[in-house]
Amino acid sequence: MKVLPGEIKTSQLHAYLLGSIAPRPICFASTMDNAGNSNLSPFSFFNVFGSKPPILIFSPARRVRDNTIKHTLENVYETGEVVINVVNYAMVQQMSLSSCEYPKGTDEFIKAGFTKAKSDIVKPFRVNEAPVQLECRVIKVMEMGKEGGAANLIICEVVCMHINDAVLNEHLQIDPQKIDLVARMGGDYYCRASGNAVFEVPKPNLSLGIGIDGLPHKISHSSVLTGNDLGLLGNCTSIPLRDERFVDTRLAAIIREYVIHPETAGLELHRYAKELLEAGDVDKAWQVLLAKA
Repeated sequence: MKVLPGEIKTSQLHAYLLGSIAPRPICFASTMDNAGNSNLSPFSFFNVFGSKPPILIFSPARRVRDNTIKHTLENVYETGEVVINVVNYAMVQQMSLSSCEYPKGTDEFIKAGFTKAKSDIVKPFRVNEAPVQLECRVIKVMEMGKEGGAANLIICEVVCMHINDAVLNEHLQIDPQKIDLVARMGGDYYCRASGNAVFEVPKPNLSLGIGIDGLPHKISHSSVLTGNDLGLLGNCTSIPLRDERFVDTRLAAIIREYVIHPETAGLELHRYAKELLEAGDVDKAWQVLLAKA
Protein backbone atom coordinates (compact mmCIF):
# COMPACT_ATOMS: atom_id res chain seq x y z
CA MET A 1 0.00 0.00 0.00
CA LYS A 2 1.25 3.46 -0.87
CA VAL A 3 0.08 6.49 1.10
CA LEU A 4 0.30 10.06 -0.18
CA PRO A 5 -0.36 12.45 2.75
CA GLY A 6 -2.38 14.93 0.72
CA GLU A 7 -4.78 12.27 -0.57
CA ILE A 8 -6.14 10.82 2.69
CA LYS A 9 -7.83 12.28 5.75
CA THR A 10 -5.50 13.71 8.40
CA SER A 11 -7.01 11.41 11.02
CA GLN A 12 -6.19 8.36 8.91
CA LEU A 13 -2.64 9.54 8.21
CA HIS A 14 -2.24 10.27 11.92
CA ALA A 15 -3.19 6.66 12.73
CA TYR A 16 -0.76 5.25 10.16
CA LEU A 17 2.08 7.41 11.47
CA LEU A 18 1.48 6.50 15.11
CA GLY A 19 1.08 2.84 14.26
CA SER A 20 4.35 2.69 12.37
CA ILE A 21 6.59 5.12 14.27
CA ALA A 22 6.54 3.18 17.52
CA PRO A 23 7.18 2.53 20.30
CA ARG A 24 7.49 6.16 21.33
CA PRO A 25 8.74 7.34 24.73
CA ILE A 26 6.23 9.29 26.80
CA CYS A 27 6.78 12.88 27.86
CA PHE A 28 4.67 13.35 30.98
CA ALA A 29 4.73 17.14 31.04
CA SER A 30 4.06 19.20 34.14
CA THR A 31 3.47 22.89 33.51
CA MET A 32 2.07 25.89 35.35
CA ASP A 33 0.26 29.00 34.15
CA ASN A 34 0.95 32.55 35.30
CA ALA A 35 -1.75 32.22 37.97
CA GLY A 36 0.01 29.22 39.53
CA ASN A 37 -2.40 26.53 38.29
CA SER A 38 -0.75 23.17 37.63
CA ASN A 39 -1.33 21.06 34.54
CA LEU A 40 -0.17 17.52 33.84
CA SER A 41 -0.47 15.81 30.46
CA PRO A 42 1.29 13.03 28.47
CA PHE A 43 2.68 13.36 24.94
CA SER A 44 4.29 10.70 22.79
CA PHE A 45 5.76 13.02 20.16
CA PHE A 46 8.92 13.20 22.24
CA ASN A 47 12.62 12.35 22.44
CA VAL A 48 16.11 13.46 23.53
CA PHE A 49 18.27 15.20 20.92
CA GLY A 50 21.56 16.07 22.61
CA SER A 51 23.52 15.98 25.84
CA LYS A 52 25.71 19.12 25.74
CA PRO A 53 23.53 21.03 26.11
CA PRO A 54 20.95 18.39 27.13
CA ILE A 55 18.04 18.97 24.73
CA LEU A 56 14.58 17.39 24.79
CA ILE A 57 11.83 18.08 22.26
CA PHE A 58 8.15 17.25 22.55
CA SER A 59 5.11 18.32 20.60
CA PRO A 60 1.60 19.09 21.84
CA ALA A 61 0.20 18.92 18.32
CA ARG A 62 -2.94 20.81 17.38
CA ARG A 63 -5.97 18.56 17.85
CA VAL A 64 -6.97 16.90 14.59
CA ARG A 65 -10.71 16.92 15.28
CA ASP A 66 -11.21 20.63 16.06
CA ASN A 67 -7.82 22.33 15.51
CA THR A 68 -7.53 23.57 19.10
CA ILE A 69 -4.30 23.74 21.11
CA LYS A 70 -3.60 22.12 24.47
CA HIS A 71 -3.24 23.70 27.90
CA THR A 72 0.38 22.51 28.08
CA LEU A 73 1.27 24.64 25.07
CA GLU A 74 -0.58 27.64 26.48
CA ASN A 75 1.31 27.33 29.77
CA VAL A 76 4.67 26.97 28.03
CA TYR A 77 4.02 30.19 26.15
CA GLU A 78 3.16 31.91 29.45
CA THR A 79 6.03 30.69 31.64
CA GLY A 80 8.69 29.03 29.45
CA GLU A 81 9.18 26.18 31.92
CA VAL A 82 8.22 22.49 32.07
CA VAL A 83 9.08 19.35 34.01
CA ILE A 84 9.26 16.23 31.87
CA ASN A 85 8.59 13.08 33.87
CA VAL A 86 9.19 9.59 32.46
CA VAL A 87 6.47 6.95 32.80
CA ASN A 88 6.92 3.41 34.09
CA TYR A 89 4.49 0.53 34.31
CA ALA A 90 3.51 1.24 37.91
CA MET A 91 1.95 4.59 36.92
CA VAL A 92 0.67 3.98 33.38
CA GLN A 93 -3.05 3.87 34.26
CA GLN A 94 -2.84 7.08 36.29
CA MET A 95 -0.93 8.71 33.45
CA SER A 96 -3.68 7.70 31.03
CA LEU A 97 -6.31 9.16 33.35
CA SER A 98 -4.50 12.50 33.36
CA SER A 99 -4.86 12.68 29.56
CA CYS A 100 -8.60 13.34 29.90
CA GLU A 101 -9.43 16.79 28.57
CA TYR A 102 -10.45 18.43 31.82
CA PRO A 103 -11.41 22.13 31.80
CA LYS A 104 -8.60 24.66 32.02
CA GLY A 105 -7.52 25.18 35.60
CA THR A 106 -8.18 21.56 36.63
CA ASP A 107 -5.24 20.07 38.51
CA GLU A 108 -4.48 16.68 36.93
CA PHE A 109 -2.12 15.87 39.80
CA ILE A 110 -5.22 15.65 41.98
CA LYS A 111 -7.46 14.02 39.37
CA ALA A 112 -4.92 11.26 38.66
CA GLY A 113 -3.73 10.86 42.25
CA PHE A 114 -0.12 11.90 41.76
CA THR A 115 2.08 13.46 44.42
CA LYS A 116 3.56 16.90 43.78
CA ALA A 117 7.29 17.31 44.43
CA LYS A 118 8.77 20.80 44.51
CA SER A 119 11.26 21.43 41.76
CA ASP A 120 14.70 22.84 42.55
CA ILE A 121 15.01 25.35 39.71
CA VAL A 122 11.74 25.73 37.77
CA LYS A 123 8.25 26.47 39.09
CA PRO A 124 6.20 23.49 37.77
CA PHE A 125 6.01 20.54 40.15
CA ARG A 126 7.64 17.18 39.54
CA VAL A 127 5.66 13.92 39.62
CA ASN A 128 7.03 12.20 42.71
CA GLU A 129 6.03 8.75 41.44
CA ALA A 130 8.02 9.11 38.20
CA PRO A 131 11.39 7.28 38.30
CA VAL A 132 13.10 10.16 36.46
CA GLN A 133 12.08 13.83 36.42
CA LEU A 134 13.72 16.49 34.26
CA GLU A 135 13.36 20.16 35.07
CA CYS A 136 13.53 22.12 31.83
CA ARG A 137 13.60 25.64 30.50
CA VAL A 138 12.03 26.19 27.10
CA ILE A 139 14.44 27.48 24.47
CA LYS A 140 12.03 27.81 21.58
CA VAL A 141 8.60 26.78 20.31
CA MET A 142 8.37 26.05 16.60
CA GLU A 143 4.87 26.09 15.15
CA MET A 144 4.87 23.83 12.10
CA GLY A 145 1.41 24.75 10.83
CA LYS A 146 -2.01 26.15 11.67
CA GLU A 147 -4.24 23.23 10.72
CA GLY A 148 -5.42 20.34 12.88
CA GLY A 149 -2.59 17.86 13.39
CA ALA A 150 0.18 20.46 13.03
CA ALA A 151 3.16 20.03 15.33
CA ASN A 152 4.30 22.54 17.92
CA LEU A 153 7.90 21.61 18.67
CA ILE A 154 8.81 22.63 22.21
CA ILE A 155 12.60 22.63 22.44
CA CYS A 156 13.75 22.36 26.06
CA GLU A 157 17.06 22.40 27.88
CA VAL A 158 17.39 20.20 30.96
CA VAL A 159 18.57 22.27 33.94
CA CYS A 160 18.17 19.63 36.65
CA MET A 161 17.60 15.86 36.53
CA HIS A 162 16.23 13.73 39.36
CA ILE A 163 16.72 9.93 39.30
CA ASN A 164 15.20 7.54 41.81
CA ASP A 165 18.06 5.53 43.33
CA ALA A 166 15.89 2.40 43.17
CA VAL A 167 16.27 2.20 39.37
CA LEU A 168 20.09 2.26 39.43
CA ASN A 169 22.43 -0.72 39.27
CA GLU A 170 25.68 -1.18 41.17
CA HIS A 171 27.49 0.97 38.58
CA LEU A 172 25.01 3.83 39.08
CA GLN A 173 23.59 3.27 35.60
CA ILE A 174 19.85 3.05 34.94
CA ASP A 175 18.79 -0.60 34.87
CA PRO A 176 16.08 -1.16 32.20
CA GLN A 177 14.52 -3.95 34.27
CA LYS A 178 14.29 -1.76 37.37
CA ILE A 179 12.98 1.38 35.67
CA ASP A 180 10.32 -0.70 33.83
CA LEU A 181 9.41 1.97 31.28
CA VAL A 182 6.35 1.95 29.05
CA ALA A 183 6.04 3.38 25.56
CA ARG A 184 3.22 4.39 23.25
CA MET A 185 2.12 2.38 20.24
CA GLY A 186 -0.72 3.11 17.80
CA GLY A 187 -4.37 3.27 18.85
CA ASP A 188 -4.91 2.31 22.49
CA TYR A 189 -1.77 0.16 22.62
CA TYR A 190 1.31 0.51 24.80
CA CYS A 191 4.35 -1.69 25.31
CA ARG A 192 6.35 -2.49 28.43
CA ALA A 193 10.13 -2.23 28.13
CA SER A 194 11.17 -4.88 30.64
CA GLY A 195 11.38 -8.65 30.97
CA ASN A 196 11.84 -10.57 27.74
CA ALA A 197 11.01 -7.45 25.73
CA VAL A 198 14.46 -6.04 26.61
CA PHE A 199 17.46 -7.47 24.75
CA GLU A 200 21.02 -6.42 23.94
CA VAL A 201 22.52 -5.74 20.52
CA PRO A 202 26.35 -5.46 20.46
CA LYS A 203 27.45 -2.09 19.14
CA PRO A 204 29.43 -2.14 15.86
CA ASN A 205 33.18 -2.46 16.33
CA LEU A 206 35.21 0.75 16.18
CA SER A 207 37.67 -1.12 13.92
CA LEU A 208 34.81 -1.90 11.49
CA GLY A 209 33.03 -5.17 10.90
CA ILE A 210 33.72 -7.16 7.76
CA GLY A 211 30.11 -6.73 6.65
CA ILE A 212 27.71 -9.29 5.27
CA ASP A 213 29.36 -8.87 1.86
CA GLY A 214 32.62 -10.06 3.45
CA LEU A 215 31.19 -13.39 4.58
CA PRO A 216 31.82 -16.60 2.65
CA HIS A 217 29.21 -17.10 -0.07
CA LYS A 218 27.80 -20.27 1.50
CA ILE A 219 27.12 -18.28 4.70
CA SER A 220 25.87 -14.99 3.24
CA HIS A 221 23.50 -16.87 0.93
CA SER A 222 22.34 -19.38 3.52
CA SER A 223 18.71 -20.46 3.32
CA VAL A 224 18.70 -20.87 7.11
CA LEU A 225 20.49 -17.83 8.52
CA THR A 226 18.42 -14.64 8.81
CA GLY A 227 19.43 -11.02 8.34
CA ASN A 228 19.89 -10.72 12.10
CA ASP A 229 22.16 -13.79 12.12
CA LEU A 230 24.25 -12.44 9.26
CA GLY A 231 24.43 -9.03 10.94
CA LEU A 232 26.05 -10.62 14.00
CA LEU A 233 28.61 -12.42 11.85
CA GLY A 234 29.25 -9.36 9.69
CA ASN A 235 29.99 -7.29 12.80
CA CYS A 236 33.12 -9.36 13.44
CA THR A 237 36.38 -7.69 12.41
CA SER A 238 37.59 -10.79 10.57
CA ILE A 239 36.67 -14.36 9.78
CA PRO A 240 38.23 -16.45 12.57
CA LEU A 241 40.48 -19.40 11.90
CA ARG A 242 39.07 -22.84 12.34
CA ASP A 243 40.15 -24.22 15.73
CA GLU A 244 41.14 -27.85 15.25
CA ARG A 245 40.89 -28.36 19.02
CA PHE A 246 37.24 -27.31 19.09
CA VAL A 247 35.13 -30.18 20.43
CA ASP A 248 31.34 -30.22 20.41
CA THR A 249 29.09 -33.27 20.75
CA ARG A 250 26.30 -32.01 18.52
CA LEU A 251 28.72 -30.87 15.85
CA ALA A 252 30.37 -34.29 15.86
CA ALA A 253 26.97 -35.95 15.41
CA ILE A 254 26.16 -33.72 12.42
CA ILE A 255 29.48 -34.56 10.79
CA ARG A 256 28.94 -38.29 11.34
CA GLU A 257 25.52 -37.97 9.76
CA TYR A 258 27.17 -36.44 6.71
CA VAL A 259 28.36 -39.87 5.65
CA ILE A 260 24.73 -41.02 5.39
CA HIS A 261 22.99 -37.81 4.31
CA PRO A 262 25.58 -35.45 2.75
CA GLU A 263 22.88 -33.31 1.14
CA THR A 264 21.48 -32.17 4.52
CA ALA A 265 24.71 -31.74 6.51
CA GLY A 266 25.21 -28.13 5.48
CA LEU A 267 21.67 -27.21 6.47
CA GLU A 268 22.10 -28.86 9.86
CA LEU A 269 25.33 -26.98 10.48
CA HIS A 270 23.58 -23.70 9.70
CA ARG A 271 20.61 -24.58 11.90
CA TYR A 272 22.94 -25.30 14.80
CA ALA A 273 24.90 -22.11 14.15
CA LYS A 274 21.64 -20.16 14.09
CA GLU A 275 20.71 -21.46 17.55
CA LEU A 276 24.13 -20.43 18.86
CA LEU A 277 23.83 -16.96 17.34
CA GLU A 278 20.38 -16.50 18.88
CA ALA A 279 21.94 -17.45 22.24
CA GLY A 280 24.69 -14.86 21.70
CA ASP A 281 27.55 -17.32 21.26
CA VAL A 282 29.10 -15.89 18.09
CA ASP A 283 32.52 -17.52 18.53
CA LYS A 284 31.06 -21.00 18.81
CA ALA A 285 28.73 -20.34 15.88
CA TRP A 286 31.75 -19.48 13.73
CA GLN A 287 33.43 -22.77 14.61
CA VAL A 288 30.30 -24.66 13.61
CA LEU A 289 30.03 -22.76 10.32
CA LEU A 290 33.71 -23.34 9.55
CA ALA A 291 33.51 -27.09 10.27
CA LYS A 292 34.05 -29.41 7.33
CA ALA A 293 31.04 -31.64 7.01
